[in-house]
Amino acid sequence: MMGEEAAPTGPPNRELYALLNLSPDASDEEIRKAYRQWAQVYHPDKIQSPQMKEVATENFQRICEAYEILSDETKRLIYDLYGMEGLTSGLELGPRLSKPDEIREELERIKRRNEEAKKMAHFSPTGSIIFNLSVPHLLGGDGIMRGMVMASQVQSQLSKDDAIAIGGNLAANEKSGGGIATAILRRQLSPVSSIEFVASTGLQSLIGMQTTRQLTIHSTATINISKSLSDGSINLTNTWTRQLSETSSGNIELALGMQSAITVGWRKRDENISAAGDFKIESGGLGASARYTRKLSSKSHGRIVGRMGSNALEIEVGGGRKISEFSTVRMMYTIGIKGIYWKLELHRGGQKLIVPILLSSHLAPVFATGAFIVPTSLYFLLKKFVVKPYLRKREKQKALENMEKTWGQVGEARAAAEKAQQLLQNVATRKRNRQVETDGLIVTKALYGDPKAIERRHEGVEGVDSGVIDVTVPMNFLVSDSGQLRLHEGVKKSGIMGFCDPCPGQPKELYVAYTWRSQTFEVAVGDYDALSIPQEGQ
Repeated sequence: MMGEEAAPTGPPNRELYALLNLSPDASDEEIRKAYRQWAQVYHPDKIQSPQMKEVATENFQRICEAYEILSDETKRLIYDLYGMEGLTSGLELGPRLSKPDEIREELERIKRRNEEAKKMAHFSPTGSIIFNLSVPHLLGGDGIMRGMVMASQVQSQLSKDDAIAIGGNLAANEKSGGGIATAILRRQLSPVSSIEFVASTGLQSLIGMQTTRQLTIHSTATINISKSLSDGSINLTNTWTRQLSETSSGNIELALGMQSAITVGWRKRDENISAAGDFKIESGGLGASARYTRKLSSKSHGRIVGRMGSNALEIEVGGGRKISEFSTVRMMYTIGIKGIYWKLELHRGGQKLIVPILLSSHLAPVFATGAFIVPTSLYFLLKKFVVKPYLRKREKQKALENMEKTWGQVGEARAAAEKAQQLLQNVATRKRNRQVETDGLIVTKALYGDPKAIERRHEGVEGVDSGVIDVTVPMNFLVSDSGQLRLHEGVKKSGIMGFCDPCPGQPKELYVAYTWRSQTFEVAVGDYDALSIPQEGQ
């Protein structure tokens, strides 16, 4: 049987409940009862055929694994939150946690740490290249290049708790240049605290140390102290970060030293919006910045950035588009006291290429308007006549490739489901005969899959089996001795033993025709909807 595919219309992490035909709110007794029912059918010792014994063994192991997880309170909570990935990724809970809310908060913290460790499990290069170009200087005969900045860092995990990062920064302009080399040694002292040692040489030679500790589930504190090797000055920075909600956080930073300052910041990020704001008080004056990014579609976003201070007053607008799984392009338009700019950006993985282009040092209204309208119009023209046709062609090619791949997976899933049904056949037949004797609930036909294909098959149209699987046998097996059949809400039906997903990525329904007290009935329910037959009043 195929693994559960992610579906946007239903809750995640319900495969094990479907396998045992349990409600996500099932009690311990209901879990034990369901396990015994399925284990009696699929226990390998009850199967004589060597070929079917192998099938029984495989399904029996799945049943035992589901029971082991759902019968353990802690494992069940981890599974409900993070699925099988949470159970296999090393999430462990200490004995001091007993309440579900405490366990949930601890899991969130451990998951964040594991994700960070996973990112650092190998050499992770990051870097940026900035080319500063100037059109006025080009027109004046001085050349278009005004300067360049290159920064790069490579970090590697030395052990479970130790990591090292080595980086460098080179900058050059018309008259001068220089660089900095930096090494950082990071050690995880405990699940809630870490320490870093920093050394740099070049234009800003210094040594320093930084320690971070998670004070509570929602707050973190960082202390950084560094000493300049050139002038001997000492700088101390304290930062406190507080989680304000699931999607937002705030921070306060106090810097003491050559450049003393107080900074108050706010961050928010969810599926569609990213926003940030900072207000800074320093000896040279005040400064503030704000950034707002909104997701316009699955691949594009818009952005507005504003900066204000003693030496800066500008606004930046623009947007970007994801051109591949790892690459994003962005174009920004900036107008401020320093002039009018275009800024082109290419982000790929951890690498950035940024090209600010100075168009004019003077804020002429006509020129500023044209500098905004021309690239915007060009973008929409390219999007309509070049980008969209290309993307449609590429999506059709990917859809064809996925169809060919899915076809083989569906075939394997059907074969596994049919073998699982063979092992259910004897018990399902006995249950059906018992219901015949008592004039009880008898499932005469059950189909699962594409609703349109089910309708055509129900009407007797041939050649529509590809999107439908016959599940009459497992449905009769699920009828209780009292003549009741129940499937639970919020549990995807393709995970039930003897079912499979015959049309991945498409909406599905379950059609059931049955007799009850010598009367015939029909019912159809959605993939995540509950089913209870016979229905009240029948």
